[in-house]
Amino acid sequence: MSGQKAPLAEALEVLLRFGTLMLRAGDTAFRVRDSMGMLATSMGIESLALHITIDGMTATVRRKGEQLTRASEVSPPGINAWRIGALERLARKRRPDLAPKDLAADLDAIEAVPPINSIITVAAAIGLASGAFSYLNGGDMLGTGAAIVAGGLGQAARMLMFRRHLNQYAVTTLCAILASGSYCLIVTGISRQGFQPSDAVGFISSVLFLVPGFPLVGSLLDLLQHQTMAGMARLAYGTLILLAAAFGLSLVAAVAGLVNVPDAGAPHGVELVPVLWRAVASFVGGCGFAILYNSSARTVLAVGVLSLLGNDLRLVLQDLGMALAPATFFGAFAVGLLASLARAALRDPRIALTVPGIIIMTPGIYAFQTIVLLNQGDILAAIQAGAVCCFIVGGMAMGLAAARFISERRWIVER
Repeated sequence: MSGQKAPLAEALEVLLRFGTLMLRAGDTAFRVRDSMGMLATSMGIESLALHITIDGMTATVRRKGEQLTRASEVSPPGINAWRIGALERLARKRRPDLAPKDLAADLDAIEAVPPINSIITVAAAIGLASGAFSYLNGGDMLGTGAAIVAGGLGQAARMLMFRRHLNQYAVTTLCAILASGSYCLIVTGISRQGFQPSDAVGFISSVLFLVPGFPLVGSLLDLLQHQTMAGMARLAYGTLILLAAAFGLSLVAAVAGLVNVPDAGAPHGVELVPVLWRAVASFVGGCGFAILYNSSARTVLAVGVLSLLGNDLRLVLQDLGMALAPATFFGAFAVGLLASLARAALRDPRIALTVPGIIIMTPGIYAFQTIVLLNQGDILAAIQAGAVCCFIVGGMAMGLAAARFISERRWIVER
């Protein structure tokens, strides 16, 4: 701009637009803060103070004695891994004397990019991921096939309802009812033996796509980086999504009279053929969730490999007798470390590699036990199953966090 800086209000407006786009795509608050700081420096802003939650942010900037504060609201959050990567790469360019109009043009170009995959493609990918999860947890052929169909139908319905901007919690409950209800209809319509314990694995697998992996993992990472307000708000959002899904599952379980609670299975030693088939299922599951999160083709393949290696490690450790929670920790830890190596080549944000890579580790059997036992009024047993479920989920999250402590200096050294 001929050596003349753009008005501070114009710079702050486009900077807030950048930050809200990152939050809407599902990125963590500390990454939003870092990226906005880079762009602020490029635009000649001397200092930037931010207050971030998941539904808005307030920014105060200073330049040459001038100070300005603005606030912006963020529409309901979503997940778009491709957009997160594009925005983070844009921030890392660090162009000197960046003009607000140039940044606005870049944001227009990023926003104009449509979703990578169609509804049919995403629904098919989630169906296969649901079937893979059922197989990994001991589901039989009928249950696994029914989970593929039910999971695909539920995801297709969710995407269609989101296009109409319906409330996320209501959509989650409705999709849980649709997916799990479709599963029960398929199983009872084909099987002549009634609902078996092995069929219960597919029941929970059919709604795996409703697990809010990005918000839950992102909340932990934000809390570890002292982004307390954003972390707690994201945790509350993810918890409410889980409760909405659990409510839908409880309704179907009560109506269908599901009383069989499957066993988690005992360690039985390492066998080569099952390990290979589980590797295939883990790869399919990881790819399915990467497609759900709108990842590029090479990122989808990378996530599939990460899921294969991390989940197979977890399952082998379980086969050797390790408890579920620590085995899950080591599996997630491996995914986190490998993602640190892969992100440099892929130029993708780490969260876009790690979250879909560990969703397949979700403790579905214990979640199902908790729901069914609560419906039966067996509160003590439900609390026990729920505690195991929480420890396993904690192992997933802490495994990713431990990998960051090792691979990134800023996580272990505070300034």
